[in-house]
Amino acid sequence: MKEKNSFFTSLPFKLLVGVILGIVSGIILNTTDGSGITSGILNVVVTLKYVLGQLINFCVPLIIIGFIAPSITKLGNSASRMLGVAIVIAYVSSIGAAFMSTAAGYAMIPHLSIATDVEGLKQLPEVIFELEIPQIMSVMSALVFSIMIGLATAWNKSKMITGVLEEFQAIVLSIVSKVIIPVLPFFIALTFCSLAYEGSITKQLPVFLQVIVIVLIGHFIWMALLYVLAGIYSHENPMDVVRYYGPAYLTAVGTMSSAATLAVALQCAGKAKPLRKDMVQFGIPLFANIHLCGSVLTEVFFCMTISRILYGSLPSVGTMILFCLLLGVFAIGAPGVPGGTVMASLGIITGVLGFNETGTALMLTIFALQDSFGTACNVTGDGALTLFLTGYAKRHHIQEQNIHVDL
Repeated sequence: MKEKNSFFTSLPFKLLVGVILGIVSGIILNTTDGSGITSGILNVVVTLKYVLGQLINFCVPLIIIGFIAPSITKLGNSASRMLGVAIVIAYVSSIGAAFMSTAAGYAMIPHLSIATDVEGLKQLPEVIFELEIPQIMSVMSALVFSIMIGLATAWNKSKMITGVLEEFQAIVLSIVSKVIIPVLPFFIALTFCSLAYEGSITKQLPVFLQVIVIVLIGHFIWMALLYVLAGIYSHENPMDVVRYYGPAYLTAVGTMSSAATLAVALQCAGKAKPLRKDMVQFGIPLFANIHLCGSVLTEVFFCMTISRILYGSLPSVGTMILFCLLLGVFAIGAPGVPGGTVMASLGIITGVLGFNETGTALMLTIFALQDSFGTACNVTGDGALTLFLTGYAKRHHIQEQNIHVDL
């Protein structure tokens, strides 16, 4: 019973209900178009959607500062040789997955049956009440501020500012968990109601299903590449590691959380003979927080697809390169909540890619509905990166130690 209750109260289930209710409501409103009641309901829908969109966008800079700055501070305070190597390979893995996804997007998305014409679509009414909630600072200002403050605090070993940033992170987590997450299903329902009323969502639903399948295949390709490269670098058989990762993969699919899967992942990695025990104790908990290759791969492909559907074209190559490089930074400091990667990177989705409220809502929804598989890719990929660490330690004659990391 506990599993059922936890599933029915989970964010993906609520989002799925929101999508279904929104689409059904939109289709009903579409068929009853012209009546006074329908017009009144549509006015309420577009106005509420606008206000909730403003609220979510307002929180984006807070989320960036709340998670990026403390993450940099924590890493800086405990900076060491192996930590630096771990961060570098986690970042390279994330942006590598992002660039592979970008290349696949340019190669495959133009050939998907995406209808970008707007002929025959109904027009939504104008917003009747505009409650503007401007951000306290721009997205890029928040990112640069977070990096500068995080680095300067680490350099100066300022305990007071470190404590303030950690407190602020807890405050932002509360805002995310008690404000943003609860309103998301309503925002999603209103967005899909609007899209269904216009008539566009019914045309594009098969495309989203195709994209999810493509992304899942991409996960396995990237995991295979990581393990092959790790095996070559460490001179170990990667199959002796990945063969034990079945329970961790399945647990991640069920929990949709790297943190919740951590105990199982440690057990799986501990059974793998090629992995040094100190590297397992150090690497697995660390990578669970900073290595999000599956989530990044997914987000990039979904962003390109949604850009093609809503705005009629794919982002330019230069825009996607900038987006991927920044996304790798956001992935390292992403919050440990469902859809944490996409939540933390809302700023560059709106700022770099230029998504509006509708694009943001679609991104949040399609990402959250498959988030469990992205998490499973992240967790399984951690084993490959730990194999990289083991190989690095052997090559540089770093003695094995009993390291206990509590993250």
